[in-house]
Amino acid sequence: MSKKELKVIGISNSNTQTGAYALILGEIDSNLRIPIIIGAYEAQSIALHLEKLTPSRPLTHDLFTHVFLTFQIILHEVYINKFSEGIFYSILICEQNGRFEEIDSRTSDAIALAIRLNAPIYCDQEIINKTAISFEDPPFNEEDSDDDNEVEDEATDYSNMTLEDLQAMLEEAIEKENYEEASLLRDLIENFKSK
Repeated sequence: MSKKELKVIGISNSNTQTGAYALILGEIDSNLRIPIIIGAYEAQSIALHLEKLTPSRPLTHDLFTHVFLTFQIILHEVYINKFSEGIFYSILICEQNGRFEEIDSRTSDAIALAIRLNAPIYCDQEIINKTAISFEDPPFNEEDSDDDNEVEDEATDYSNMTLEDLQAMLEEAIEKENYEEASLLRDLIENFKSK
């Protein structure tokens, strides 16, 4: 089972799910991007740490970080090991006193801990092949995202569109670096082809 290291590229507002965000992961030394839909709380926790902001009281991920450090638990890596029905699954590979454990975790929580504990994030190559989108442009830049990520109305009816329509929309989303829309369209195209 081959795996590749990923890095956190950024977070953007979800254009398809109200109250959700897209966490963008990128393969190291590659233009492949993986958008993962996460909740507002997890997005806030990751964003606060990335921006080096400290809340007045510790967030849950900060608490877990303190537990890891206090009890000398080493987070060796986060491993995104499964993708099913649009959901990414992860495990934390931890060590304490020479004893290794794999702990099941939501991917957003695992990444929130990884960035705090400086642990690498890995993903199964098969999952990358299935979910990643290739972008020719430079990595995600939040300053550019506000104007360029316009998406059609949330209630867009894709069911009446042809494969060519969906592919044209996918190309447009990629050009605009709209990761989430591109991910949605990629999945729709895969479903269309499998019928």
